[in-house]
Amino acid sequence: MVSMSGKRGNGEGSIYPYKNGYAAYVWVTTPDGQKKRKYVYGKTRDEAHDKWIKLHSEAKKGPVATRHRTVSAFLAYWLESIVKPNLAPLSYVSYEGCVRLYIAPHLGTKRLDKLTVRDVREWLTKLTITCQCCAQGKDAKRAPSRRRCCAAGECCEAYASRRVIQAARDALRAALTNAVTEEEIGKNVAALVKVPKPRRRRIKPWSVAEAGRFLADAVARNDHLFAAWALVLCLGLRRGEVLGLTWKSIDFEAGELYVDHQIQRAGRQILHRETKTEESDDFLPLPALCLKALRMRRAQQIGDRKAAGDLWQDSHGLVFTTKYGTPIEPGNLTRMFALRARRAGLRVIPLRNTRHTCSSLLVALKVHPKIAQRILRHSQIAMTMEVYAEASEEEVRAALGKLSEAMGGTG
Repeated sequence: MVSMSGKRGNGEGSIYPYKNGYAAYVWVTTPDGQKKRKYVYGKTRDEAHDKWIKLHSEAKKGPVATRHRTVSAFLAYWLESIVKPNLAPLSYVSYEGCVRLYIAPHLGTKRLDKLTVRDVREWLTKLTITCQCCAQGKDAKRAPSRRRCCAAGECCEAYASRRVIQAARDALRAALTNAVTEEEIGKNVAALVKVPKPRRRRIKPWSVAEAGRFLADAVARNDHLFAAWALVLCLGLRRGEVLGLTWKSIDFEAGELYVDHQIQRAGRQILHRETKTEESDDFLPLPALCLKALRMRRAQQIGDRKAAGDLWQDSHGLVFTTKYGTPIEPGNLTRMFALRARRAGLRVIPLRNTRHTCSSLLVALKVHPKIAQRILRHSQIAMTMEVYAEASEEEVRAALGKLSEAMGGTG
C-alpha cells in the first residue's frame, strides 16, 4: 500500500500506475529456461498488489509462461509433440478429428489460460444444436448436381450424437490435462464439465443354433472367410486380431494360436501392429473345428497365390488376405459378415457381438472345460463350469451336426 506521504510500500517497486489502473511485474523463469518479466494488471493498486503476490508465489514454485497460447495453438502442439509420438496411430486419428471438426472451430481463438468452465459448457451445448453438415460444408463439397440438403437451402439437421460430443469433450480434457502438467494452466476446466453418457443399444447375441446355421452355410458355399468366422465365434477373437493373424502365430502340431498382432485402419493407412497391451497377447488352444478350418484356409490361399501369379503381394504372411495377398480392410470384414448373415437367413448382429456366443459354441464343440477355461480366460474353472451347466445337451449336439457333415466328418 502507498503511505499517506505518497511513497511506495516496502517491496512494491515493480507496481506502478498504468493507463486506467496499475501494472506490476515479476522476474520469472520461462519453460525454456530464460529469465523474463511477467506482467499483471489491476484497476486498483490493491488488485494489482494481490496479483503481484500470487505471481511471486507461482514464480517460486517453478517455470512460468510469459505468453499464453491460443487453444488452437496448444492443441496443434499437443497433437504433434505429445499424441503422435506416444499414443497409438488410431488414437492420434481420433483426437485429430475431434480437434479439427469440433473443438478448434468453436474454442480455437480463445486464450488457453482464459478458457473457463462456462466456455466449455456453452461449447458442448452449441455442438448439440449445430448441424455438422452445414458446419463442415459436407453438402457444399459435393458436385452442384448432387447437392441435396444444406447447400441447397434445406438443412438436414445432422446434429452430433452423444457419442461424438463425449469424444470431443474427452479430447479437450486430455489436452488440458497435459497443459496442467506442463504448468501452462492451473486447472483442467474440461474435466469439471459433465456430459450425458451415450446409451448403448443392447443387441441379443446369436444362440448356438443360429451360430451353427451361419457356419454351416459358410461351409456349404465354400466361403474363403469360413476360418475367420470360426475363430470369431469359437475363440472370441476381435476383428483386428483375426485380420492381423499370421501363419507364424499358428502351431498346427501343438494345436495353438498366438494372438499378438492386429490390423487397424488409421486415417488413410491400414496398419499391421502389435495388440494394444501385453495382456492381450495370449496362446489359445485351437478346437478341432478351428484347426480344420485353418488347414482349409491355407489350401485356399495357396490356390489364390497361384491364380494371382506376379500380382500376388505377400503382406506379413497374413492368414486372411484378398485374392491378391493384400490385407483385408477391417470395415469390409464387418460388411461381409452382415452380408453372409442375411444370406444364411439370420438376423444381422454387429460382428463384435459374436464374442457373447463363444462360450456356448465351445460346449457345442465338446471342448474340454479346462481348454475352454483358457479360451474364455476365466480365472477359475467354476466360472467355466457354470457356462457348461447352462447349455442344453440336445440343442448343442444338434446345432453343429450339419457343419461336421459339410466339413467331411466329425473331426
